Amino acid sequence: MDPKFDHMNGLTRRHFLGTTMGVGAIAWAALNGVAQAATPANPLATRPSHFAGKAKRVIYLHMAGSPPPMDLFDYKPKLNEFNGKLCPDEMMEKERFAFIKGHPKILGSPHSFKQYGQSGTYLSNLLPHLSTMTDEMTFIRSMYTEQFNHAPAQLLLHTGSARLGRPSMGSWATYGLGVENQDLPGFVVMVSGDKTPDAGKSVWGSGFLPTIHQGVQCRSKGEPVLYVSDPKGMDRDLRRRSLDAINRINEAQYESMGDPETLTRISQYELAFRMQVSVPEVMDISKESPETLAWYGATPGESSFANNCLLARRLVEQNVRFVQLFDWGWDTHGTGPSDDIVTQLPKKCGLTDRPITALLRDLQQRGLLEETLVVWSGEFGRTAMNEERDGSKFLGRDHNPNAFTIWMAGGGVKRGFNYGATDDFGYRVAENPVHVHDLQASILHLLGMDHLHLTFPFQGRDFRLTDVHGNVVHDILA
Repeated sequence: MDPKFDHMNGLTRRHFLGTTMGVGAIAWAALNGVAQAATPANPLATRPSHFAGKAKRVIYLHMAGSPPPMDLFDYKPKLNEFNGKLCPDEMMEKERFAFIKGHPKILGSPHSFKQYGQSGTYLSNLLPHLSTMTDEMTFIRSMYTEQFNHAPAQLLLHTGSARLGRPSMGSWATYGLGVENQDLPGFVVMVSGDKTPDAGKSVWGSGFLPTIHQGVQCRSKGEPVLYVSDPKGMDRDLRRRSLDAINRINEAQYESMGDPETLTRISQYELAFRMQVSVPEVMDISKESPETLAWYGATPGESSFANNCLLARRLVEQNVRFVQLFDWGWDTHGTGPSDDIVTQLPKKCGLTDRPITALLRDLQQRGLLEETLVVWSGEFGRTAMNEERDGSKFLGRDHNPNAFTIWMAGGGVKRGFNYGATDDFGYRVAENPVHVHDLQASILHLLGMDHLHLTFPFQGRDFRLTDVHGNVVHDILA
């Protein structure tokens, strides 16, 4: 017999009852507000952190496709000085491009920049609302990655590996800390821009962690979570009785085989039952004041990035651990007006600038920003050169893994701080390089977790989000 299954068969009913709370006890504790310890049968209960973290929760804003930093945050006058001239030879040495062919020309930014706040941070005219918040933000202008195509770069950023199969950052957060609200998922995902990220739903998957830790995709239009509602003719009492019967079958399966995933299945069914009441309530933004809706630019019943930002605030207000917003449409190659930096980039900024600013201010005014880490990023940078794919006359930039900018706010990072720098063309890191693994290590650190010790045994060794890489960027911590 397979030793694994031999071990599973050795797990008796006494072992099951001795090492878990049992489904009935879990349900009773949830109904009566009793704090629960993490167990195999209740994997989402709160766990102690490695140390006191500054952040209790995270809102990650991912602009899928990657905006060009030199048109938004990384002011480079040299680009405009060399606009239209052939790219210097040293920028081409040993370089791989996704689409650029031949010897490209430098592309200056068509957008203007000004300094804002006491920090004197440069921001583009495309971000008039966010410019009022620069003194609350930390900008990291020296990010880099090895991946220059969207799907592997998104996977590396969110799961620590460019290949499929690893748990996402939100999954690691709930695995390491559990959840504070047992009636809502600990990891919620919302998508805007009409498409999912290039890497698909793997960027919020649980990989080899128990599946209860995967992100739950919610929607601001239509049914908040697909397939959670009861079918016609089934009331809540009948649902409860049917769920109890299913749970008894699953308990018997666990006693027979000892597969921990069976316990995860029980937890998921119980969470889904509680979500039938809790999720529609928290996802109903019509309860917000007209002033708040106008502030975000949100419209109840519609699907939009603005709605998702408002929902992110409502979710962290209910102690959801990790909220991930993906907004598609930032891949500005310049093959036409639908993906250039003159038409498409201003359009995307117009749809996101106000709601992001409203989110930061709303969190701040409600006293939530101090313990909520907000992160904004793409998956890589863009080239200093005009792509001119197939002779296109539109302005756009190719993929660039060598340098990009992200920003963070709240949750224990410095206020009004600029870290790292790129060269005169914004093309390569010139000061204080920060790899995506360093960012992951820093986010976990802010949550109170040591990335070196947040591990899970799989295929004969311990895995972690940062695997064998990553260092906390202590200089950005408050």
